[in-house]
Amino acid sequence: MPDVTQRVAVVTGASSGIGAVLVRALAARGWYCVLLARREERLRPLAEEIGGEFELCDVADRAAVDDVAARVRERHPRIHLLVNNAGYTERGNFLTGDAQGIEDVTRTNYLGSVWCLRAFLPALEAAAPADVVNIVSVAGTVAVPQSGPYAASKFAQLAFSRSVAAQLAPRGVRVHTVKPGYVETEGFPQGWLPAPMRRLVVGPDRIVAHVLESLDRNRGETTVPGYYRVAMVLQALAPNLLTRVLSRRRRGSKINAT
Repeated sequence: MPDVTQRVAVVTGASSGIGAVLVRALAARGWYCVLLARREERLRPLAEEIGGEFELCDVADRAAVDDVAARVRERHPRIHLLVNNAGYTERGNFLTGDAQGIEDVTRTNYLGSVWCLRAFLPALEAAAPADVVNIVSVAGTVAVPQSGPYAASKFAQLAFSRSVAAQLAPRGVRVHTVKPGYVETEGFPQGWLPAPMRRLVVGPDRIVAHVLESLDRNRGETTVPGYYRVAMVLQALAPNLLTRVLSRRRRGSKINAT
């Protein structure tokens, strides 16, 4: 259990990737971390390593999130930080992709953030000023055919994040929306990228450093690395142009929908 001077952080998707690096960094800063994920074999040793605790939780399951949050809030009535990091990728497209995969990526990446915020909000407000970090994606602003379902889940998560940022500010809860570009992790391998684009890939350490800086400076919505803003602005200002470019690249291919 934390001592009276420690701030409490709840981090979802904490078993690997950005989440695992982040809880280590927070613990090094003196935070007491509650780790949420689905894999006990990963969570238990990590929680022991950093002197924190863990709960098994599938954030896509609203009832499970409510149950876990109730147990955590009983132990920690004041939570100073919630990081909605749990997520996974779905490379298929909308027309031929796996139907269950489309549903699952939406439930995890988008609705998981909604259910976690709702469930932990009483403890965040009790600790105000408190912070919420939503790990979204550049894919939440730029959509391409080969990752349409994933992009849609992140577009929805981005809209959610922007909406609650305005709602929660007067209640002493600050929302930080972090939009990473390509990040190489166990759950998000980037070997499928064309060789020239692999130079854009960064590691989870880069994202974690950015998250910590965002918390320190109360930066709100940010993109990391910053050069991805060019693509975001292009699609926002000229969506039809990008659609024509992408459609020309795929011209001549057949779409088999059943």
